[in-house]
Amino acid sequence: MISAQINQTPIEVPEGTTLLQAARQLDIDIPTLCYLEGLPHFTSCMLCLVKDVESDKLVASCSMPVAEGMVVETDSEEVHAARKTALELLMSDHVGDCIAPCERTCPAHMNIPLMNKHIEAGRDREALVTVKQHIALPAVLGRICAAPCENNCYRSRIDGAVSICALKCYVADQDLASGSPYLPARKTPSGKRVAIIGSGPTGLSAAYYLQLDGHACTIFDDHPEPGGMLRYGVAETDLPRDILDLEIDVIRKLGARFDMQQQIGLQLSLAELRETFDAVVLATGQVPPEELKKFEVDSTTKSVRVDNATFATSTEGIFAGGGVVNPGKMAVRSVGHGRSIAISVDRYLWNQVLPVINNRSQSRVGKLREGELLPVIEAMHDLKRLTYEREFERTGLDHSVVGIAGAQAIGESGQCLQCGCASFHGCDLRIYSEQYGANAQRFKGERRKSVERILDHPFVVYEPGKCIQCGLCVRITEAKGEDLGLVFVGRGFNVRVEAPLNGTMDGALQKTARECIAACPSGALLSRDMLCEKMLDSG
Repeated sequence: MISAQINQTPIEVPEGTTLLQAARQLDIDIPTLCYLEGLPHFTSCMLCLVKDVESDKLVASCSMPVAEGMVVETDSEEVHAARKTALELLMSDHVGDCIAPCERTCPAHMNIPLMNKHIEAGRDREALVTVKQHIALPAVLGRICAAPCENNCYRSRIDGAVSICALKCYVADQDLASGSPYLPARKTPSGKRVAIIGSGPTGLSAAYYLQLDGHACTIFDDHPEPGGMLRYGVAETDLPRDILDLEIDVIRKLGARFDMQQQIGLQLSLAELRETFDAVVLATGQVPPEELKKFEVDSTTKSVRVDNATFATSTEGIFAGGGVVNPGKMAVRSVGHGRSIAISVDRYLWNQVLPVINNRSQSRVGKLREGELLPVIEAMHDLKRLTYEREFERTGLDHSVVGIAGAQAIGESGQCLQCGCASFHGCDLRIYSEQYGANAQRFKGERRKSVERILDHPFVVYEPGKCIQCGLCVRITEAKGEDLGLVFVGRGFNVRVEAPLNGTMDGALQKTARECIAACPSGALLSRDMLCEKMLDSG
C-alpha cells in the first residue's frame, strides 16, 4: 500500500491508484470532463488539475498515480485559477448557444422557446404559465413591447423572425378571456410586509412575484388609478384599458393592496414607511432630478443609484428599479426589473445572500455565416415532421398582430428552431464554467467551427460545433466493440469526431448510442427525444 495526503487527510491506496481515484475515496470532488471510470485516461480537458506540493507543480489527477509520501492540494486558489483557464480555453472553441438568442436578449429573460413549443403542441395554458414565470403583464407587453427578442431571432436572417410578441399576446388573451385567469399558488404567508412606491410596470411586476413568495404588498401611487406610464403614457389605441385593468386585477386577487393618490413628501414619508414595512421598493418611473433627494438614497444627476446585480440602494432595505434607475427604458425592461427586485427582496427578508448575476460563463454562437442556418432549418423541419406528423404553413404575423387564431399560433410557433441547448441543465461544461466563474469570451477569436445539426441516426442528434474533443465517445465505442465506432479525424485545431471512412452516425453507433449520449459533457451528442422534448415535452 502507498501512503499519501490529500488536503491534509492521510490515505493508503494500492499501487497504481490515480490521484483522482484516491480523492474520490475521500469524497473529495475533483471536476472532470474527459474521464469516465472504466475507460483509459485521456488527459485532454485538464480540468482535474491538482497541486503536488513537493514538486510545486500542477498535475492531472486522472492520470497521475499516487506516489509514496505525496502531499496534494485540490482546492487552492492556484488550482482553481488553472481550472478556470482550462474551462475558458474549452469554451473558446465551443460553438453553441446555452440560451437561445431571443431569450438572452429579452430584458425579462422569458423562456421563449418553451412558450413556443407549448403553443405548437396546443397547450395554451402551459404556454401562459411559462410566460408568467418571468412576465407578470403578458397581455400588456404583447401589445406595446419593442420586441428586442425578435431582432435577435436567427430566423430573422432568413425569412423573418418568429412573431414572439403576437404569440405572447395570444396566450395571454386566451387566458384573460377564459373567465378564470391563471392564479399561481402563493407560498405560506411570511408575515413580511413590503411597500412599493409606484404602480407602473416595475411596481406591478414586483408586487406579483413578492405576493407569490408570501409577502404582503401595498402599492402606493400618486395617480387616481394604477398602471403608471402604462395608463397615463400609452395611447388607449395601443393598449386598451380593459386589458390593463384585467391584468392588474390578477395582481389584486393575489393579495396586493393599492393605496392611490399618495405622494412621497406629502401624504407619504419614506422614513415612516421604513419603520412600518420590512422593505421598500422605489418604482416611481422617471422623476425630475431635483426630486431625487426625497428618496433618501444615493443618486446620480438623473437617477437613483443601485447595485446592478441586486437593485439594492445605498439605504438598508430600500430597492429600486425601472425608470427611476434607467430613465426612458422599455416597459419590458421595467417588468424584468420588477421580477429581479422581487427575488432580491425575498432573499433580503429571509436574511439570505443577495443574488449574484453572472452570464459570462454561457456560450453563444454570435454572428451566423451566410448559408449556415438553412441546413439547420431544414433538419429541424424534417425532425418536426417525424415528431408531430403534421406541418403548418407560416402565417407571416408580425409582433403588432393581436387576436390571432389557434391554427395561426400553432403555425407561427412551429417556426421556432429551439436553438437554445437541449442539454442546458445537464451540460457539465456549462455547470463547471459557472462554478469556477469562467469567462466564455476570454479566449474567443474568429470562429472555426460551423453551426451544424446532424440527424443521420434514428435517435441521435450530433452537433459537432459543441464537441470539446474529450474522446469519451471514441473510447466508449472502442471498448464496447462497435464495428465502426467513432474516431478523431483531422489534425491540430481541425480535429473532429466523426464516423470513419465518411460513414454515418447510424453506422457508427449501433450498440453504444445511449452510453455516448449519457457520457457527453458538452451537449454535442443528444437524443432526438431530448430535442423533441424541447419542442413538445412528449416525455
